[in-house]
Amino acid sequence: MNTTDSRPGPIRRILGGLWRGLTFTRQLVFNLLFLTIVLLFLAAIAKGPAVKPIESKTALVLELDGRLVEQFTSSPIDRALAKATGGDAGGELQLRDLLRALEAAAKDPKIDRVVLKTDGLSASGFAALRELGAALDAFRASGKQVVAWGTGYDQTGYYLAARADEIYMDSEGLILMEGLGRYRPYYRELLADKLGVDVHLFRVGEYKSAAEPYILDGSSAEAKEADLFWMGDLWQRYLAETTAARKLQDGQLAELIATFPARLKAVGGDFATLAIEEKLIDGTKTAEELETLLAERGAADDDTGYRQVGLQRFLAHAGAGTAPTEASPGVGIVVAQGAITDGEQPPGSVGGVSTSALLRQAREDDAIKAVVLRVDSPGGGVYPSEQIRREVVKLQEAGKPVVVSMGNVAASGGYWISMNADTIYADPSTITGSIGIFGLFMNGPRALEKIGVRTDGVGTTPLAGAFDPTRPLVPEVGELIQTFIDHGYQQFIGKVAAAREVEVAAIDQVARGRVWSGAQAKERGLVDELGGLGDAIGKARELAKLDAEAGISYVQAPLSPFEQAFADMNRNARTQALAQAMVPAFALMGETRARQVVDDLVFLKDLQGKPVQEVAHCFCGL
Repeated sequence: MNTTDSRPGPIRRILGGLWRGLTFTRQLVFNLLFLTIVLLFLAAIAKGPAVKPIESKTALVLELDGRLVEQFTSSPIDRALAKATGGDAGGELQLRDLLRALEAAAKDPKIDRVVLKTDGLSASGFAALRELGAALDAFRASGKQVVAWGTGYDQTGYYLAARADEIYMDSEGLILMEGLGRYRPYYRELLADKLGVDVHLFRVGEYKSAAEPYILDGSSAEAKEADLFWMGDLWQRYLAETTAARKLQDGQLAELIATFPARLKAVGGDFATLAIEEKLIDGTKTAEELETLLAERGAADDDTGYRQVGLQRFLAHAGAGTAPTEASPGVGIVVAQGAITDGEQPPGSVGGVSTSALLRQAREDDAIKAVVLRVDSPGGGVYPSEQIRREVVKLQEAGKPVVVSMGNVAASGGYWISMNADTIYADPSTITGSIGIFGLFMNGPRALEKIGVRTDGVGTTPLAGAFDPTRPLVPEVGELIQTFIDHGYQQFIGKVAAAREVEVAAIDQVARGRVWSGAQAKERGLVDELGGLGDAIGKARELAKLDAEAGISYVQAPLSPFEQAFADMNRNARTQALAQAMVPAFALMGETRARQVVDDLVFLKDLQGKPVQEVAHCFCGL
């Protein structure tokens, strides 16, 4: 028996006690700090801080700074802290917020006009741009004015600015419309010749070009044909709608772009002069001159130059809309945005498990009588896509109609999860189709040989070690993988044919991995109607026999109480003013501690150990 005294010495015990005391004191301080913040928040709900009301002759300023998205990819706390400290909240603009603000502003007698600033708008899909453009048109139809201003315009920003009654630009600005292009780097020579990596592509469909960069030195003829076909449709629609919005002559924009270098040289390189000559803008103004103009038309403000309200403050005053209740049932909206992958995924990605759970949540909610699945996804894994499709079918079996609203992209796996809907809506400029499957297998025995490494050994069967990337791929295994991919493709087109109630051969003719615009897809029977999210909501109400004003709600994963507090802070005008006061306190807590409370980090599952996976991805976004 060991009789040695294992207890620490007196100095270690004293130091340990001091350390434990320090740890307890630190935790106590942080807990008291957090409790104080919660009490402040509850008190704010009861009393409400002083929030400047919206007065008459106010302009709603839409400063589009970021990328249009269907849902935020950042957490409520991140957005609240970013807004409170003057940040950009991840550089994202939620499309639904902009649409709701324009609809509410059109009805609000205190809002005289919209001031549209597109300087910070990132390139966004054409379907989202068209929905926002239609909302601006509807606002103008209410009899109110839209004024656009920018230091310059690219073709994304100008598409929206063209809807304005008046467009102004800084005299040193420029307008640049360049058309659509899709160019990708190709890696075959690097991988095969330089590095000695052998890439094996297994696919069905000559137009399924997603993995071509790994096996070719340039785009295939089929890929160029398909890309130019759908991009041409999107570009012609862009030109036609921009021309109509600005009341330009037919063909004027196309001719200007074609002769742009010579036309710019003729005016001495002055973009603004050329833009005025071509009636692309109404004049030039500095930011200060714009403020003076708007103060004269509305009301002056000592702090901001003219009376104005920003997007978030206006939304807080406008309210969050009507959510369905047992007494007033309605439509649930599930957003599927991003690549489709296995398991639980955060917003901005589509998880086979997490998105299925949202659909299941809608199915089990008695207040939801119909579902709109808003899809903005280029696809991804076949299995998670199938998981989501099955939940769509279960919703229908439960007596709840499902309407799909396709956003910017709903292709490949994005089409897979859409195919069984009662009605599929697509914007004419949605990118869809790409019905096809591929698998990619890379191995590197030649690469290893370059550094003197070789693989050898034995196995009990021909398949043992066959998927080892350090060994050559034997023909029999290649045949096995191709058979697996062929079966997956037949499953894909078979399910589409059954859902669309047409012959499999007819689907195969428009499938084979080919990408279509929404308008082209409708011509080929892959979608039912052309329209946006509002049209899809209307159809869902009709199918469920609901009132035209039945409420809508977004079906989302439940937030923790801490996250919910910050989400409410973003929505509620009475609590928005507290965000800035709370920031220093949370800064003291530290990001790690705050995130432990929020539990907001979700990591991608490790997909290693799966030697063969079917992939339904198109990589076809602009």
